[in-house]
Amino acid sequence: MSQSHFYQPNEGHGLAHNPFNAIIAPRPIGWISTKSKAGVLNIAPYSFFNALNYTPPIIGFSCVGSKKDSLINVQDTGEFCWNLVSQDLVEAMNVTSKPLAPNESEFEAAGLETVESQIVNVPRVKASKVSMECKLTEVVQLKSSSGDMVNSWFIMGEVVGVHIDKSLIENGVYSTLKSAPVSRGGGQGDYYTISQENYFELLRPE
Repeated sequence: MSQSHFYQPNEGHGLAHNPFNAIIAPRPIGWISTKSKAGVLNIAPYSFFNALNYTPPIIGFSCVGSKKDSLINVQDTGEFCWNLVSQDLVEAMNVTSKPLAPNESEFEAAGLETVESQIVNVPRVKASKVSMECKLTEVVQLKSSSGDMVNSWFIMGEVVGVHIDKSLIENGVYSTLKSAPVSRGGGQGDYYTISQENYFELLRPE
């Protein structure tokens, strides 16, 4: 008897819950702040997010299911910010995941203070210890292997400004552990943090 549970996604997974999000995990959270053409501030967490390139630094996140306010705002203005979700900000982050009307601000709903950016015209989360100001490089609507368009859009942006709380810098080195980043797991509400106990170093072979 096979020890492997095999399934073809287009035919169903055959489990109690879809395992895809739990397998590709944990994932960094894209806490994306934007501003609409009308000046309404928006912030929302995206679990399909990551760094994509070193030089120039490019990050990207996927807007899944429908064209959400973040995507519309970025397409209209060409700018967005990424804000670090540390352990002390998880409750506020969770509030910003609630769908609101386009004329309502998640910043206000979550009681988050803003701070102006240096380059882009989108504010950052004041309490976030790391933020990145970004300019849009590309929006790609995803498609299946058969070429059918999918209701998901991948938004990429070049990082043009980085803000780091000085408490996270030790001897010129950024401390990931001190930043206490929170990552997304599977399920409806699975999240993970990091600890020194789980740290190990593994250098690439030369």
